[in-house]
Amino acid sequence: MKELEEKILEEGIVIGPNILKVDSFLNQQIDSELILKMGKEFAQYFKDKNIDKVLTVESSGIAPALATALELGVKCVFARKQQSLTTGENVYHSSVYSFTKQVTNELIVSKNFLKEDENVLMIDDFLANGQAAKGMVALIRQAGANPVGLGIVIEKSFSDGREIIKDMGIDLYSLARIAKLEDGEITFVKED
Repeated sequence: MKELEEKILEEGIVIGPNILKVDSFLNQQIDSELILKMGKEFAQYFKDKNIDKVLTVESSGIAPALATALELGVKCVFARKQQSLTTGENVYHSSVYSFTKQVTNELIVSKNFLKEDENVLMIDDFLANGQAAKGMVALIRQAGANPVGLGIVIEKSFSDGREIIKDMGIDLYSLARIAKLEDGEITFVKED
């Protein structure tokens, strides 16, 4: 998605060889118009998957997931990273390690929100090592539902996340694919 790549080049800050800061338009402050365009792009790509729900992980995946769900006309569900007083015990859960935050989180979704045989599209902000995606797939499979695709806003193609997702048989679509983050520079994967 050319507009997203331009925004990353304009406002993204390379923190090191593995970390890209995009909080000015995606992670803390949200560029609403760009998010809506992302939702349209994901919805267009996955339109033939008969999607019943969109699933993401709090918090940075919520905006692109919601935009996608709105475009598809389905509900958006997000996995919590912490049990709340209102969640109760009737939940699916999966542990995932966050490379960026260097912590393990327990992903939690109420059993009321993922149902057997639903076709679930996963949307997330970043794909690096594939851990959040693996956690979402585990939640979906616990419910007896079908993980039909994964939409990623920014993929760190120099990590092994793409391989992990493809090996799981999941249809993966990334809006921007980064080949490397080096010396403060961002290089995108050249598409064929």
